[in-house]
Amino acid sequence: MAIRCLLPFLATLALLLPPPSASAEPRSWEAIVDAAAGQTVHFNAWGGDDRVNEYIGWVGDRVDALYGIDLEHVKLSDTADAVSRVLAEKTAGRDTDGSIDLIWINGENFAAMKANGLLHGPWVDRAPNFAAVDVEGKPTTVVDFSVPTDGLEAPWGMAQFTVIYDTAYVETPPRDTAALLAWVRANPGRFTYPQPPDFIGTTFIKQILAMTIAEPDQLVVPLESEGAGSGPQAVTAPLWTYLDSLHPHLWRDGRAFPADEAALRRLLGDGEVSFALAFNPARASAAIEAGELPDTVRTFVFDGGTIGNTHFVAVPYNAAGKEAAMVVADFLMSPEAQLHKQDPRVWGDFTVLDIDALSPADRAAFAALPRGVATLSPAELGPVLPEPHPSWVGWLEAEWERRYARGR
Repeated sequence: MAIRCLLPFLATLALLLPPPSASAEPRSWEAIVDAAAGQTVHFNAWGGDDRVNEYIGWVGDRVDALYGIDLEHVKLSDTADAVSRVLAEKTAGRDTDGSIDLIWINGENFAAMKANGLLHGPWVDRAPNFAAVDVEGKPTTVVDFSVPTDGLEAPWGMAQFTVIYDTAYVETPPRDTAALLAWVRANPGRFTYPQPPDFIGTTFIKQILAMTIAEPDQLVVPLESEGAGSGPQAVTAPLWTYLDSLHPHLWRDGRAFPADEAALRRLLGDGEVSFALAFNPARASAAIEAGELPDTVRTFVFDGGTIGNTHFVAVPYNAAGKEAAMVVADFLMSPEAQLHKQDPRVWGDFTVLDIDALSPADRAAFAALPRGVATLSPAELGPVLPEPHPSWVGWLEAEWERRYARGR
């Protein structure tokens, strides 16, 4: 069996088995910084967005200047590839001098790595900049897809599911499932979503599930646990009923789906559809500024809230440059890095920090950031719905494929 095939199984173990024993980082932060100088950090991170890649390049320049660390961005199309590599190294007995020093990770992959002892730490509470993270106001900074992070990964950005629409075609955005279905039926071919297991496509079906399920709390416990109720088919029946009604009226009659978020955004930019989807509330504003979308584009969220989470970085247990990786992760949480990242002209990714805990100068700098013409304010974004437990994700994607992808 390929290692990739093991990942959904490994992820389900996160709460079903106690995690392997981990050694807490014993050194002072000063000792870690001293040891980091001259090390290379192979940062395995998604490479599918030029703005993100440029930001990581900026981070590399800053950690080189501040700490003498060489940051190399290893661009991934799928984070599971990096997880598979660490697992392969552990299987081969390569417990030191690993090929990956830092991974941009969340959700399923974190649960898999935590369950199998593939992460260094706990260490995050040692990082000085973690003290300013808003763990109370933004609880997902310490809980990843309902799995406690336990100091094994450091938060570096906030995200929330957002719907992008073109006001040239949509007068009143549909803010609930009934209104969305009515709009799609009245405007056939003008709505679609990326095909799962693309992240945005899967997030769309998770969002619809959260809006149609009778007891949303069933989703934050492991799939096979008692709290999950009468089984996944019964729990998710309203989702499939809804999608059965929606699909015949989608772009290309629901027989084909865009490959990913970027492909869907191109359809919107070309005028083929009236909506796109994003997990970054500033994505539409950035696309308008870049000329990818018309200036008639705006965003909205569904009534009752949308799914949100935090994205994290983690250090593999066998990283060759553990010290430098921890220092880079700490820098990613710094006011300097968070401010630069939240600038919509750079990335537009919302901060994990508690702004009120920052210095007056840093608070003023955050307050002075432009928001972007299509970016909702925090108040307009409304409540954040929790991500389902990772064990639901693989099942939802497989069931979607069984129902809608095969035999088309």
